[in-house]
Amino acid sequence: MTKPQAAQRPLIKALLTMGLMAAASVWLGGCVSATVDEMTFMEPTGGIGDSSVVILGRRHASDYDTELDFIQCVGDHIRRGDNSIAVLEEQVFLNSLYPWFEPRTAPLRTQDIAKLFTQQPVADKLAEIKLEYMIWVDGVTIETNSSGSMTCGVGPGGAGCFGFGTWGTSSDYEATIWDFTDQTEVGRISANTSGQSYMPAVVVPIPIIAPVQGTACDSLGDQLLQYLSTEH
Repeated sequence: MTKPQAAQRPLIKALLTMGLMAAASVWLGGCVSATVDEMTFMEPTGGIGDSSVVILGRRHASDYDTELDFIQCVGDHIRRGDNSIAVLEEQVFLNSLYPWFEPRTAPLRTQDIAKLFTQQPVADKLAEIKLEYMIWVDGVTIETNSSGSMTCGVGPGGAGCFGFGTWGTSSDYEATIWDFTDQTEVGRISANTSGQSYMPAVVVPIPIIAPVQGTACDSLGDQLLQYLSTEH
């Protein structure tokens, strides 16, 4: 064996190793675990008719805000599942009732609903949009761990990266359903999901992202859709 060939053996071995790691990450990348808990009662009979529902993110915690895009995702999931359900856009609702649902003024308990109706402009607007259910969603998606390393550089043969990284992601959300007609809480639904994402690099980094937040959105959306839909 010539010296150049012998010198190439470590590189070939590294490429094979990285290839196996990439293949393994593709197989593992779709693994997401999900747990859904539900406690609901007083389900609407035959759906909510021509009334409307709004989904709002809780943003009262000091260390996190429920993501705007997650609230949008849950609303879109319900609309796709049953287009007869009038799901109001969060930002449109907040703007139309400013400042009564800003973090500093939003009702924290169902007992606070009665106070809203003492404000005539608020009462008139709620009657106009026929609000039946308000769903508060509280939670966040976070990165839980990370490991691995990656090296990138430029050589005679061009630029490239070699390495392998992995990180975990966890989503934890709870939806609290308020019946605005009866001014009471009628259910809670929680969705907890977790998964592992991977980044193998054999010259070019290839991210394999676990759809953790998307799975949480689908899980929560499915349960809310079942509650609100005309078909239970």
